[in-house]
Amino acid sequence: MKFPLPRKSSAARSSSAESVHTSRVRASVSRSLTSTRVFLKKNLWAWPIIAVIVLTVVGSTINSSIESTMRENLKSQLKTLLRVEVAMLRTWFRVQESNAEAAANTAEIRTYFHQLTELQRSSAASDSVEARTIHHDVEKQLGSLLSSHRYIGYFIADKSHTILTASDPALIGLQEPERLDDLLEAALDGRSTVSAPFPSISSLKAASGRYRTDLPTMYAVAPVRDDDFSVIGVLGLQIRPEEKFTEILQLGRIGDSGETYAVDADARMVSNSRFDSDLMLLGLISQEDDARSLLTIQVRDPGGNMMEGFRPTLLRADMPVTRMAASVIAGNEDADVDGYPDYRGVPVIGAWQWLQDYSIGIATEIDHAEAYRPLAILQWAFRGLFALLIASSVAIFIFTVIVARLQREAQAAAVEAGNVGQYELLEKLGQGAMGMVYKGRHAMLQRPTAVKLLDIDRINDTSIARFEREVQITCQLNNPNTIAIYDYGRTPEGVFYYAMEYLDGITLQSLVDKSGPLPEGRVIHLLLQICGSLFEAHSQGLVHRDIKPANIMLNRRGGLPDVIKVLDFGLVKAVDAQKQSGMTAANSLTGTPLYISPEGVNSPSLVDHRSDIYAVGATGYFLLTGRPPFLSDNLVDLLRMHSMEAPLPPSQRLGQEVSTELEEVLLACLEKNPANRPQTARELSNILRQSAAFGSWRMEDGDAWWGRFERRQLSDSKDASDANPARQSGLDRTILSGDSEQI
Repeated sequence: MKFPLPRKSSAARSSSAESVHTSRVRASVSRSLTSTRVFLKKNLWAWPIIAVIVLTVVGSTINSSIESTMRENLKSQLKTLLRVEVAMLRTWFRVQESNAEAAANTAEIRTYFHQLTELQRSSAASDSVEARTIHHDVEKQLGSLLSSHRYIGYFIADKSHTILTASDPALIGLQEPERLDDLLEAALDGRSTVSAPFPSISSLKAASGRYRTDLPTMYAVAPVRDDDFSVIGVLGLQIRPEEKFTEILQLGRIGDSGETYAVDADARMVSNSRFDSDLMLLGLISQEDDARSLLTIQVRDPGGNMMEGFRPTLLRADMPVTRMAASVIAGNEDADVDGYPDYRGVPVIGAWQWLQDYSIGIATEIDHAEAYRPLAILQWAFRGLFALLIASSVAIFIFTVIVARLQREAQAAAVEAGNVGQYELLEKLGQGAMGMVYKGRHAMLQRPTAVKLLDIDRINDTSIARFEREVQITCQLNNPNTIAIYDYGRTPEGVFYYAMEYLDGITLQSLVDKSGPLPEGRVIHLLLQICGSLFEAHSQGLVHRDIKPANIMLNRRGGLPDVIKVLDFGLVKAVDAQKQSGMTAANSLTGTPLYISPEGVNSPSLVDHRSDIYAVGATGYFLLTGRPPFLSDNLVDLLRMHSMEAPLPPSQRLGQEVSTELEEVLLACLEKNPANRPQTARELSNILRQSAAFGSWRMEDGDAWWGRFERRQLSDSKDASDANPARQSGLDRTILSGDSEQI
């Protein structure tokens, strides 16, 4: 019977490679979820840790949400307060401008201006009787305005920037006064305005009662116009900035540390700080009674928090301006709620705006610590809760470790005592991924038995359930070529075990490793027995999923040589979804990479009995040639070969002729498409019987081989793993001989 060997296109190979990757990802996720669920059920101490992790995530999310909301609220509050302050200042500025305009454009002021101009042209002395009369009349004219609006002085200047008259006689006749020049220029351009505070050029009365120059002052100026509305001069009204100007700014305070202040283009504070007493203690302003931060403090970053004891090593003039000052002087309107150092080095948040018409910047700030105090309280509350949870998880963990240690000691003592249930343990035969196998005997029947114990150090709900599943499934099978299960139980100390028939043969893996490729007749003889065991399992809707040479035992039983026993039904899959135990995920990659079917790689959920047929073909290929169909040190490459590449025919691998029927049926079993394989184990058996080599291996040949084998065993030290139920139970888990764990 011929079975076609189709080739795959490059597109199909690419799709298959992607399927391999997808299957591995799905397998990894499924395995992680299963392991996590079992771990949490077994390890109660993990719950507080999970609670800590969950609370950390929740706390971080809440903290981030609250912080974001708080930041937006703080930014909104700061900007709102700033807008209110700016609006109040603008209103006050407009009032001062209006007062100056109203006074500058009275008929009397125009008349006095012309008189003063005529006096200047006539070069009359400023202290002449006529000049003194005019100065007196101007002061009388402006007196009611000065007193009602608390102006402290005035001046009138002409277009040449010469002071014609002033409340301070020292100013009269002064030409192009440096500190007033820009202000005069603005008024002569026809624009009424208010200056930023600056050091006075005339003597003013300080708070101490003494008269001093360089005290803070500011002016509201307006153009003086003639009857043709042409600008002919300037009227200036002198204002004390410590009063209304600073008072308006001091209204903008939030909490205990909030303040609103003004800076000029030189990053100099032109209003009073609310922290003047602190600034005195820091030595930033003098400790005189009339000392103020106004015009004294430069808004620069000292490089550290001076309120916490930091002392700068740089002169104030060499320090960089604060982030706020740099931004506002550049003409920006902005806010910063992340935090930056203020002129004391204290971290603050703030908002600011530059008033271009008046050449000052307005900033409102509050200490960062005070602004975010509610958030800090919330964070401390979460930290306290985390600390309690961590402490509880540590306590539970210690308790769990102590209990687990006591339980392991009790289980180990039971094993060391040599009695498990009704079985006496005689000697340890092997150990693998899931447990240990001992040679034992039934206390009453005295029958030699292999007793499999679940590894004490690896006991968890998954391993116990899988252990039980292997027993329950294997017990349903009665074929003489399937290993028989005698008993199952659990000791009072919690040691899980099951008893199975004791086999003293050799695995097919070890057989080929020691003896090399087998004759065709013997290969057929062994494959027929494997098919018999699998046909019964398939008939009950079960798929083995891990057929490989290491899971098949060759024995002499009941006087018959070469009796096959199929082992390790721990990964068996119920085709009917209702029969699934849930221990092997439907979409997980299971089986041994050297013998796994293409659908086992690409679509694990589609694995059925034909996947076992593929593994039988791969096993037969190994028995016949001494090598698996595909070999690679790289797992991904190995899976790709199973999915995409056609195996080398056995005759080419051996370099000698192989019967056509046997070669074709093995290659047919290894078809990538399950539909092209023999569809049942019985069909495969029938095809094998049609081979010319069928029947060439006789019982006498088997007896002769076993005679030689047993004599060799007597003379050589035999590797324990080749003739004990550890191999019988599928405990050989190396990647190249097969790995029954989920991968």
